Amino acid sequence: MTPAALEKAALAFPGAELSIKWGDDRCYTVGGKMFAATDGAATNLSMKVTDIAFEALTETGRARPAPYAARFKWVMFEDLASLDDAEVGDWLKTAHQLVAAKLPRKQRAGLGLAV
Repeated sequence: MTPAALEKAALAFPGAELSIKWGDDRCYTVGGKMFAATDGAATNLSMKVTDIAFEALTETGRARPAPYAARFKWVMFEDLASLDDAEVGDWLKTAHQLVAAKLPRKQRAGLGLAV
């Protein structure tokens, strides 16, 4: 997956925004809460995943627990370029849904998300 394809996929979700944090990290947010992030060069990808996906991805070695966020079930893929676009798109959709579901009802409604 290219950095441009990642950005296009991540920003396609309702209420999704891009912000730059911690120097040059590209963080994808919904309602001000991160659901995915890359380093400034977009060589790696971190994102929120389900409990089952966290176990499967880390136990098989496809991803590793994300630094500082593993306790929140975030994983890190070391090489964005080696990832399949469709697979990443599915993971991003899930990450967006997981984070959006935790937003207050009024905020979700304001972002055009299912209440």
